[in-house]
Amino acid sequence: MAPPNDPKQSESGSSSGSGSGGGFFASIASSLSNFGTAMTRSVNGLVPYEGLEVVNPEGGTEDAEEEASKGRWKQEDRDSYWKMMQKYVGSDVTSMVTLPVLIFEPMSMLQKMAELMEYSHLLDLADECEDPYMRLVYSASFFISVYYAFQRTWKPFNPILGETYELTNHGDLTFISEQVSHHPPISAGHAENEHFTYDITSKVKTKFLGNSIEIYPLGRTRVTLKRDGVILDLVPPLTKVSNLIFGRTWIDSPGEMVLTNMTTGDKVVLYFQPCGWFGAGRYEVDGYVYNAAEEPQILMTGKWNGSMSYQPCDMEGEPRAGTEMKEVWRVAEAPKNDKFQYTHFAHKINSFDTAPKKLLGSDSRLRPDRYALEHGDISKAGYEKSSLEERQRAEKRNREVKGHQFTPRWFDRTDEIHPTPWGDLEVYQYNGKYSEHRAAIDSSGSIEETDIRSMEFNPWQFENLAAE
Repeated sequence: MAPPNDPKQSESGSSSGSGSGGGFFASIASSLSNFGTAMTRSVNGLVPYEGLEVVNPEGGTEDAEEEASKGRWKQEDRDSYWKMMQKYVGSDVTSMVTLPVLIFEPMSMLQKMAELMEYSHLLDLADECEDPYMRLVYSASFFISVYYAFQRTWKPFNPILGETYELTNHGDLTFISEQVSHHPPISAGHAENEHFTYDITSKVKTKFLGNSIEIYPLGRTRVTLKRDGVILDLVPPLTKVSNLIFGRTWIDSPGEMVLTNMTTGDKVVLYFQPCGWFGAGRYEVDGYVYNAAEEPQILMTGKWNGSMSYQPCDMEGEPRAGTEMKEVWRVAEAPKNDKFQYTHFAHKINSFDTAPKKLLGSDSRLRPDRYALEHGDISKAGYEKSSLEERQRAEKRNREVKGHQFTPRWFDRTDEIHPTPWGDLEVYQYNGKYSEHRAAIDSSGSIEETDIRSMEFNPWQFENLAAE
Protein backbone atom coordinates (compact mmCIF):
# COMPACT_ATOMS: atom_id res chain seq x y z
CA MET A 1 0.00 0.00 0.00
CA ALA A 2 1.02 3.63 -0.36
CA PRO A 3 2.63 5.54 2.50
CA PRO A 4 -0.04 7.03 4.82
CA ASN A 5 1.09 10.59 4.05
CA ASP A 6 1.23 10.07 0.29
CA PRO A 7 -1.28 12.45 -1.38
CA LYS A 8 -1.61 9.96 -4.25
CA GLN A 9 -2.60 7.11 -1.96
CA SER A 10 -5.60 6.12 -4.04
CA GLU A 11 -3.50 5.80 -7.21
CA SER A 12 -0.75 3.58 -5.77
CA GLY A 13 -0.54 0.14 -4.30
CA SER A 14 -2.54 -2.97 -5.09
CA SER A 15 -4.65 -1.37 -7.82
CA SER A 16 -1.68 -1.22 -10.11
CA GLY A 17 -1.03 -4.85 -11.04
CA SER A 18 -0.32 -5.72 -14.65
CA GLY A 19 -3.40 -7.90 -14.91
CA SER A 20 -6.01 -5.47 -13.52
CA GLY A 21 -6.87 -1.91 -14.32
CA GLY A 22 -9.51 -0.71 -11.83
CA GLY A 23 -7.45 1.76 -9.80
CA PHE A 24 -5.26 2.50 -12.81
CA PHE A 25 -8.32 3.48 -14.86
CA ALA A 26 -9.67 5.57 -12.00
CA SER A 27 -6.47 7.58 -11.59
CA ILE A 28 -6.24 8.30 -15.32
CA ALA A 29 -9.93 9.24 -15.54
CA SER A 30 -9.58 11.58 -12.58
CA SER A 31 -6.45 13.17 -14.03
CA LEU A 32 -8.01 13.75 -17.43
CA SER A 33 -11.19 15.11 -15.87
CA ASN A 34 -9.31 17.73 -13.86
CA PHE A 35 -7.02 18.38 -16.80
CA GLY A 36 -9.91 19.04 -19.17
CA THR A 37 -11.80 21.29 -16.74
CA ALA A 38 -8.84 23.53 -16.05
CA MET A 39 -7.23 23.83 -19.42
CA THR A 40 -9.65 23.62 -22.35
CA ARG A 41 -11.74 26.13 -24.24
CA SER A 42 -14.01 25.50 -27.17
CA VAL A 43 -13.40 27.00 -30.58
CA ASN A 44 -16.97 28.22 -30.90
CA GLY A 45 -16.13 31.24 -32.97
CA LEU A 46 -14.57 29.29 -35.83
CA VAL A 47 -17.31 27.88 -38.03
CA PRO A 48 -17.62 24.94 -38.75
CA TYR A 49 -15.52 23.83 -35.79
CA GLU A 50 -17.92 24.46 -32.91
CA GLY A 51 -17.23 22.36 -29.85
CA LEU A 52 -13.61 21.49 -30.59
CA GLU A 53 -11.33 22.15 -27.63
CA VAL A 54 -7.98 23.90 -27.78
CA VAL A 55 -5.62 23.10 -24.91
CA ASN A 56 -2.78 25.53 -24.20
CA PRO A 57 -0.10 23.82 -22.06
CA GLU A 58 1.51 27.13 -21.20
CA GLY A 59 -1.52 28.93 -19.80
CA GLY A 60 -5.26 29.04 -19.38
CA THR A 61 -6.19 32.67 -19.97
CA GLU A 62 -5.39 33.17 -23.65
CA ASP A 63 -8.23 33.44 -26.11
CA ALA A 64 -8.96 30.02 -27.62
CA GLU A 65 -9.22 31.39 -31.14
CA GLU A 66 -5.81 33.05 -30.87
CA GLU A 67 -4.23 29.79 -29.69
CA ALA A 68 -6.12 27.87 -32.38
CA SER A 69 -4.50 29.94 -35.12
CA LYS A 70 -1.03 28.74 -34.07
CA GLY A 71 0.63 25.49 -35.10
CA ARG A 72 1.99 23.95 -38.27
CA TRP A 73 -1.26 23.60 -40.24
CA LYS A 74 -2.12 25.84 -43.16
CA GLN A 75 -5.76 26.93 -43.24
CA GLU A 76 -6.58 24.83 -46.32
CA ASP A 77 -4.84 21.75 -44.88
CA ARG A 78 -6.66 22.12 -41.59
CA ASP A 79 -10.04 22.46 -43.28
CA SER A 80 -9.45 19.43 -45.49
CA TYR A 81 -8.21 17.29 -42.61
CA TRP A 82 -11.14 18.17 -40.36
CA LYS A 83 -13.63 17.48 -43.15
CA MET A 84 -12.13 14.00 -43.48
CA MET A 85 -11.78 13.26 -39.79
CA GLN A 86 -14.93 14.64 -38.13
CA LYS A 87 -16.92 11.47 -38.83
CA TYR A 88 -14.40 9.47 -36.77
CA VAL A 89 -14.87 11.36 -33.48
CA GLY A 90 -15.13 8.80 -30.67
CA SER A 91 -13.61 6.04 -32.81
CA ASP A 92 -10.40 4.03 -32.80
CA VAL A 93 -8.52 5.43 -35.81
CA THR A 94 -5.41 3.26 -35.46
CA SER A 95 -5.73 1.83 -38.97
CA MET A 96 -8.97 3.34 -40.29
CA VAL A 97 -7.77 6.37 -42.18
CA THR A 98 -4.96 7.55 -44.43
CA LEU A 99 -3.23 10.49 -42.80
CA PRO A 100 -1.43 13.35 -44.56
CA VAL A 101 2.38 13.30 -44.66
CA LEU A 102 2.31 16.79 -43.14
CA ILE A 103 1.97 15.32 -39.65
CA PHE A 104 4.68 12.63 -40.03
CA GLU A 105 8.32 12.44 -39.01
CA PRO A 106 10.88 10.57 -41.16
CA MET A 107 10.89 7.49 -38.96
CA SER A 108 8.91 4.26 -38.77
CA MET A 109 7.23 3.08 -35.57
CA LEU A 110 9.73 0.20 -35.56
CA GLN A 111 12.54 2.74 -35.27
CA LYS A 112 10.64 4.53 -32.53
CA MET A 113 10.65 1.25 -30.61
CA ALA A 114 14.44 1.15 -30.95
CA GLU A 115 14.78 4.63 -29.41
CA LEU A 116 14.14 3.15 -26.00
CA MET A 117 17.60 1.61 -26.24
CA GLU A 118 19.43 4.96 -25.95
CA TYR A 119 19.91 4.57 -22.20
CA SER A 120 20.18 0.77 -22.17
CA HIS A 121 23.21 1.09 -19.88
CA LEU A 122 20.68 1.56 -17.06
CA LEU A 123 19.58 -2.05 -17.53
CA ASP A 124 23.23 -3.09 -17.48
CA LEU A 125 23.51 -1.39 -14.08
CA ALA A 126 20.30 -3.08 -12.91
CA ASP A 127 21.72 -6.48 -13.81
CA GLU A 128 25.01 -5.77 -12.05
CA CYS A 129 23.29 -4.42 -8.92
CA GLU A 130 22.84 -6.72 -5.92
CA ASP A 131 20.30 -4.51 -4.13
CA PRO A 132 16.83 -5.65 -5.36
CA TYR A 133 15.30 -2.20 -4.87
CA MET A 134 18.08 -0.35 -6.68
CA ARG A 135 17.56 -2.77 -9.56
CA LEU A 136 14.08 -1.32 -9.86
CA VAL A 137 15.37 2.24 -9.59
CA TYR A 138 17.71 1.68 -12.56
CA SER A 139 15.11 -0.25 -14.54
CA ALA A 140 12.31 2.26 -13.95
CA SER A 141 14.61 5.12 -14.92
CA PHE A 142 15.33 3.27 -18.16
CA PHE A 143 11.62 3.23 -18.99
CA ILE A 144 11.19 6.88 -17.96
CA SER A 145 14.06 7.93 -20.25
CA VAL A 146 12.16 7.23 -23.46
CA TYR A 147 9.49 9.81 -22.70
CA TYR A 148 11.81 12.63 -23.72
CA ALA A 149 11.66 11.23 -27.26
CA PHE A 150 7.90 10.65 -26.98
CA GLN A 151 7.23 14.36 -26.52
CA ARG A 152 7.85 14.86 -30.23
CA THR A 153 4.65 15.96 -31.90
CA TRP A 154 5.26 14.24 -35.24
CA LYS A 155 3.74 10.85 -36.04
CA PRO A 156 5.99 7.95 -37.10
CA PHE A 157 5.04 6.02 -40.25
CA ASN A 158 2.92 2.93 -39.69
CA PRO A 159 5.10 -0.08 -40.59
CA ILE A 160 4.27 -2.12 -43.67
CA LEU A 161 3.50 -5.78 -42.92
CA GLY A 162 6.84 -7.59 -42.85
CA GLU A 163 8.86 -4.39 -42.38
CA THR A 164 11.86 -4.70 -40.05
CA TYR A 165 14.42 -2.53 -38.31
CA GLU A 166 17.92 -3.55 -37.22
CA LEU A 167 20.12 -1.57 -34.84
CA THR A 168 23.85 -2.17 -34.40
CA ASN A 169 26.82 -0.11 -33.22
CA HIS A 170 25.18 0.74 -29.90
CA GLY A 171 27.55 -0.87 -27.45
CA ASP A 172 27.23 -4.65 -27.57
CA LEU A 173 23.47 -4.48 -28.10
CA THR A 174 21.58 -6.21 -30.90
CA PHE A 175 18.05 -5.06 -31.71
CA ILE A 176 15.50 -6.36 -34.21
CA SER A 177 11.86 -5.35 -34.66
CA GLU A 178 9.27 -6.56 -37.14
CA GLN A 179 5.70 -5.68 -38.13
CA VAL A 180 4.00 -9.01 -37.48
CA SER A 181 0.37 -8.08 -38.17
CA HIS A 182 -1.40 -5.45 -40.26
CA HIS A 183 -5.01 -5.79 -39.04
CA PRO A 184 -4.76 -5.25 -36.15
CA PRO A 185 -1.39 -3.46 -36.40
CA ILE A 186 1.08 -5.26 -34.12
CA SER A 187 4.84 -4.79 -33.85
CA ALA A 188 7.31 -7.04 -32.04
CA GLY A 189 10.83 -6.26 -30.88
CA HIS A 190 13.78 -7.97 -29.24
CA ALA A 191 17.00 -6.52 -27.82
CA GLU A 192 19.82 -8.36 -26.12
CA ASN A 193 23.31 -8.01 -24.72
CA GLU A 194 25.32 -9.80 -22.04
CA HIS A 195 23.21 -8.27 -19.24
CA PHE A 196 19.59 -8.42 -20.34
CA THR A 197 16.98 -9.36 -22.89
CA TYR A 198 14.18 -6.98 -23.79
CA ASP A 199 11.00 -8.24 -25.47
CA ILE A 200 7.95 -6.31 -26.54
CA THR A 201 4.72 -6.98 -28.37
CA SER A 202 3.14 -3.62 -29.19
CA LYS A 203 -0.45 -3.01 -30.18
CA VAL A 204 -2.05 0.43 -30.05
CA LYS A 205 -5.67 1.39 -29.43
CA THR A 206 -6.81 4.98 -29.94
CA LYS A 207 -9.80 7.21 -29.30
CA PHE A 208 -10.14 10.24 -31.56
CA LEU A 209 -11.72 13.21 -29.77
CA GLY A 210 -11.73 15.87 -32.49
CA ASN A 211 -8.78 18.11 -31.65
CA SER A 212 -7.08 15.47 -29.52
CA ILE A 213 -6.48 11.75 -29.43
CA GLU A 214 -5.95 9.30 -26.58
CA ILE A 215 -3.47 6.48 -27.21
CA TYR A 216 -3.74 3.30 -25.15
CA PRO A 217 -0.62 1.08 -25.13
CA LEU A 218 -1.98 -2.47 -25.40
CA GLY A 219 1.48 -3.94 -25.17
CA ARG A 220 3.50 -6.44 -23.22
CA THR A 221 7.02 -5.45 -22.25
CA ARG A 222 9.32 -7.88 -20.47
CA VAL A 223 12.93 -7.41 -19.40
CA THR A 224 14.98 -10.35 -18.15
CA LEU A 225 18.11 -9.54 -16.16
CA LYS A 226 20.48 -12.35 -16.99
CA ARG A 227 22.60 -12.64 -13.84
CA ASP A 228 19.75 -13.80 -11.60
CA GLY A 229 17.01 -14.39 -14.16
CA VAL A 230 14.84 -11.60 -12.76
CA ILE A 231 11.83 -10.83 -14.98
CA LEU A 232 10.34 -7.31 -15.05
CA ASP A 233 6.90 -6.46 -16.44
CA LEU A 234 5.84 -2.93 -17.48
CA VAL A 235 2.42 -1.24 -17.55
CA PRO A 236 2.80 2.34 -18.90
CA PRO A 237 0.22 5.16 -18.73
CA LEU A 238 -1.88 6.25 -21.66
CA THR A 239 -0.77 9.18 -23.82
CA LYS A 240 -2.89 12.12 -24.91
CA VAL A 241 -2.01 14.24 -27.94
CA SER A 242 -3.69 17.67 -27.79
CA ASN A 243 -4.27 20.29 -30.50
CA LEU A 244 -4.14 17.92 -33.47
CA ILE A 245 -5.79 20.43 -35.81
CA PHE A 246 -5.95 23.75 -33.96
CA GLY A 247 -3.10 25.24 -31.97
CA ARG A 248 0.37 23.94 -31.14
CA THR A 249 0.37 20.16 -30.89
CA TRP A 250 1.71 18.79 -27.62
CA ILE A 251 1.78 15.49 -25.73
CA ASP A 252 1.09 14.44 -22.15
CA SER A 253 1.00 11.05 -20.39
CA PRO A 254 -0.98 11.52 -17.15
CA GLY A 255 -1.37 8.49 -14.91
CA GLU A 256 0.67 5.66 -13.43
CA MET A 257 3.58 3.63 -14.71
CA VAL A 258 3.96 0.30 -12.91
CA LEU A 259 7.08 -1.87 -13.17
CA THR A 260 6.78 -5.22 -11.39
CA ASN A 261 9.49 -7.70 -10.51
CA MET A 262 7.58 -10.88 -11.37
CA THR A 263 10.22 -12.99 -9.64
CA THR A 264 9.99 -11.34 -6.20
CA GLY A 265 6.79 -9.29 -6.22
CA ASP A 266 8.63 -5.99 -5.63
CA LYS A 267 7.48 -3.10 -7.83
CA VAL A 268 7.77 0.57 -8.73
CA VAL A 269 4.71 2.82 -8.99
CA LEU A 270 5.47 6.18 -10.59
CA TYR A 271 2.83 8.85 -11.11
CA PHE A 272 3.00 11.15 -14.15
CA GLN A 273 1.50 14.49 -13.15
CA PRO A 274 -1.08 15.93 -15.57
CA CYS A 275 -0.36 19.34 -17.02
CA GLY A 276 -2.09 22.05 -14.95
CA TRP A 277 -2.60 25.79 -15.27
CA PHE A 278 0.34 27.58 -16.90
CA GLY A 279 2.12 24.27 -17.38
CA ALA A 280 2.25 23.47 -13.65
CA GLY A 281 3.21 19.86 -13.00
CA ARG A 282 3.92 19.04 -16.60
CA TYR A 283 6.79 16.55 -17.01
CA GLU A 284 6.87 15.74 -13.27
CA VAL A 285 7.13 12.11 -12.15
CA ASP A 286 7.25 10.80 -8.61
CA GLY A 287 6.56 7.63 -6.68
CA TYR A 288 8.08 4.76 -4.76
CA VAL A 289 9.83 1.43 -5.00
CA TYR A 290 7.84 -1.07 -2.90
CA ASN A 291 8.76 -4.47 -1.53
CA ALA A 292 6.50 -7.49 -2.01
CA ALA A 293 4.55 -6.47 1.12
CA GLU A 294 3.83 -3.11 -0.59
CA GLU A 295 5.97 -1.20 1.92
CA PRO A 296 7.90 1.80 0.48
CA GLN A 297 11.67 1.38 0.28
CA ILE A 298 12.94 4.11 -2.04
CA LEU A 299 11.29 7.29 -3.24
CA MET A 300 11.84 8.48 -6.81
CA THR A 301 11.23 11.91 -8.25
CA GLY A 302 12.12 13.98 -11.30
CA LYS A 303 10.95 15.07 -14.72
CA TRP A 304 10.62 12.77 -17.71
CA ASN A 305 12.17 15.40 -19.94
CA GLY A 306 15.11 16.07 -17.62
CA SER A 307 16.33 13.69 -14.94
CA MET A 308 15.34 11.21 -12.24
CA SER A 309 16.66 10.95 -8.68
CA TYR A 310 16.13 8.60 -5.75
CA GLN A 311 16.50 8.44 -1.96
CA PRO A 312 15.92 5.65 0.59
CA CYS A 313 12.75 6.22 2.64
CA ASP A 314 11.02 4.92 5.78
CA MET A 315 7.66 3.17 6.08
CA GLU A 316 5.94 6.56 5.96
CA GLY A 317 7.57 7.39 2.66
CA GLU A 318 9.80 10.04 4.25
CA PRO A 319 13.52 10.27 3.40
CA ARG A 320 15.69 8.31 5.81
CA ALA A 321 17.94 10.31 8.10
CA GLY A 322 21.53 10.40 6.94
CA THR A 323 20.65 9.78 3.29
CA GLU A 324 20.58 12.18 0.39
CA MET A 325 18.87 12.49 -2.96
CA LYS A 326 21.01 11.07 -5.77
CA GLU A 327 20.59 11.43 -9.49
CA VAL A 328 20.28 8.19 -11.45
CA TRP A 329 19.55 9.45 -14.99
CA ARG A 330 19.80 12.70 -16.93
CA VAL A 331 18.73 13.32 -20.51
CA ALA A 332 21.59 13.79 -22.96
CA GLU A 333 22.08 17.14 -24.65
CA ALA A 334 19.93 17.44 -27.78
CA PRO A 335 20.50 19.36 -31.04
CA LYS A 336 19.26 22.95 -31.01
CA ASN A 337 16.29 23.92 -33.20
CA ASP A 338 16.09 20.52 -34.84
CA LYS A 339 13.29 20.42 -37.42
CA PHE A 340 11.73 17.26 -36.03
CA GLN A 341 12.88 17.71 -32.41
CA TYR A 342 15.27 14.78 -32.90
CA THR A 343 17.87 13.81 -30.35
CA HIS A 344 21.38 12.83 -31.44
CA PHE A 345 20.37 9.22 -30.89
CA ALA A 346 17.27 9.61 -33.10
CA HIS A 347 19.52 10.83 -35.92
CA LYS A 348 21.77 7.87 -35.26
CA ILE A 349 18.81 5.49 -35.58
CA ASN A 350 17.89 6.98 -38.95
CA SER A 351 21.46 6.80 -40.17
CA PHE A 352 22.87 3.99 -42.30
CA ASP A 353 25.90 4.16 -40.00
CA THR A 354 23.95 2.04 -37.51
CA ALA A 355 22.94 -0.50 -40.17
CA PRO A 356 24.55 -3.94 -40.01
CA LYS A 357 26.39 -5.65 -42.82
CA LYS A 358 24.00 -7.06 -45.40
CA LEU A 359 21.01 -5.02 -44.20
CA LEU A 360 17.63 -6.69 -44.68
CA GLY A 361 15.71 -5.28 -47.64
CA SER A 362 12.70 -4.87 -45.35
CA ASP A 363 14.48 -2.31 -43.14
CA SER A 364 12.68 0.95 -42.29
CA ARG A 365 15.65 3.06 -43.39
CA LEU A 366 14.96 1.98 -46.98
CA ARG A 367 11.37 3.21 -47.07
CA PRO A 368 11.15 5.69 -49.97
CA ASP A 369 8.51 7.82 -48.22
CA ARG A 370 10.62 8.10 -45.08
CA TYR A 371 13.73 8.95 -47.10
CA ALA A 372 11.90 11.62 -49.15
CA LEU A 373 10.46 13.25 -46.04
CA GLU A 374 13.88 13.24 -44.37
CA HIS A 375 15.19 15.22 -47.34
CA GLY A 376 12.29 17.68 -47.31
CA ASP A 377 10.37 16.46 -50.37
CA ILE A 378 6.82 16.45 -49.00
CA SER A 379 5.04 15.72 -52.29
CA LYS A 380 7.30 12.77 -53.12
CA ALA A 381 6.92 11.44 -49.58
CA GLY A 382 3.14 11.55 -49.96
CA TYR A 383 3.28 9.79 -53.32
CA GLU A 384 5.61 7.07 -52.04
CA LYS A 385 3.52 6.55 -48.91
CA SER A 386 0.37 6.05 -51.01
CA SER A 387 2.26 3.70 -53.34
CA LEU A 388 3.48 1.54 -50.46
CA GLU A 389 0.01 1.35 -48.95
CA GLU A 390 -1.52 0.37 -52.29
CA ARG A 391 1.14 -2.30 -52.82
CA GLN A 392 0.41 -3.64 -49.36
CA ARG A 393 -3.27 -3.96 -50.26
CA ALA A 394 -2.35 -5.67 -53.54
CA GLU A 395 -0.08 -8.14 -51.75
CA LYS A 396 -2.93 -8.96 -49.36
CA ARG A 397 -5.29 -9.66 -52.27
CA ASN A 398 -2.62 -11.85 -53.86
CA ARG A 399 -2.24 -13.90 -50.69
CA GLU A 400 -5.98 -14.34 -50.37
CA VAL A 401 -6.28 -15.54 -53.95
CA LYS A 402 -3.53 -18.13 -53.37
CA GLY A 403 -4.89 -19.17 -49.98
CA HIS A 404 -1.73 -18.07 -48.21
CA GLN A 405 -1.21 -16.36 -44.88
CA PHE A 406 1.62 -14.09 -43.85
CA THR A 407 4.11 -15.59 -41.42
CA PRO A 408 6.55 -13.31 -39.54
CA ARG A 409 10.20 -14.14 -40.04
CA TRP A 410 11.80 -13.33 -36.70
CA PHE A 411 8.87 -13.71 -34.27
CA ASP A 412 6.31 -16.46 -33.69
CA ARG A 413 2.77 -15.95 -32.50
CA THR A 414 2.14 -17.78 -29.23
CA ASP A 415 -1.06 -19.06 -27.64
CA GLU A 416 -0.63 -16.57 -24.79
CA ILE A 417 -3.22 -13.81 -24.39
CA HIS A 418 -1.88 -11.03 -22.17
CA PRO A 419 -4.36 -8.85 -20.23
CA THR A 420 -3.76 -5.08 -20.13
CA PRO A 421 -5.83 -2.27 -18.55
CA TRP A 422 -7.22 -1.50 -22.03
CA GLY A 423 -7.83 -4.95 -23.50
CA ASP A 424 -6.25 -8.30 -24.27
CA LEU A 425 -3.16 -8.76 -26.43
CA GLU A 426 -1.97 -11.71 -28.50
CA VAL A 427 1.72 -12.20 -27.71
CA TYR A 428 4.53 -12.72 -30.25
CA GLN A 429 7.79 -14.30 -29.14
CA TYR A 430 11.29 -13.87 -30.54
CA ASN A 431 12.25 -17.15 -32.24
CA GLY A 432 16.05 -16.77 -32.22
CA LYS A 433 16.39 -16.97 -36.00
CA TYR A 434 17.71 -13.42 -36.32
CA SER A 435 20.64 -14.24 -34.02
CA GLU A 436 21.45 -17.21 -36.26
CA HIS A 437 21.09 -15.01 -39.36
CA ARG A 438 23.49 -12.37 -38.05
CA ALA A 439 25.97 -14.92 -36.76
CA ALA A 440 26.14 -16.54 -40.19
CA ILE A 441 26.75 -13.16 -41.85
CA ASP A 442 29.31 -11.99 -39.32
CA SER A 443 31.27 -15.24 -39.59
CA SER A 444 31.38 -15.10 -43.37
CA GLY A 445 34.57 -13.69 -44.81
CA SER A 446 33.18 -13.07 -48.28
CA ILE A 447 30.45 -10.47 -47.81
CA GLU A 448 30.14 -8.32 -50.90
CA GLU A 449 30.09 -4.59 -50.31
CA THR A 450 26.64 -3.22 -51.14
CA ASP A 451 25.61 0.39 -51.56
CA ILE A 452 22.78 0.37 -49.02
CA ARG A 453 21.26 3.55 -50.45
CA SER A 454 20.72 1.76 -53.75
CA MET A 455 18.75 -1.07 -52.14
CA GLU A 456 15.03 -1.35 -52.83
CA PHE A 457 12.63 -1.47 -49.91
CA ASN A 458 11.01 -4.92 -49.94
CA PRO A 459 9.11 -6.00 -46.81
CA TRP A 460 7.30 -8.87 -48.52
CA GLN A 461 8.95 -12.18 -47.77
CA PHE A 462 7.11 -14.59 -50.02
CA GLU A 463 9.15 -17.55 -48.82
CA ASN A 464 7.47 -17.13 -45.45
CA LEU A 465 3.94 -17.52 -46.76
CA ALA A 466 2.38 -20.72 -45.50
CA ALA A 467 -0.57 -22.52 -47.09
CA GLU A 468 -3.65 -22.48 -44.89
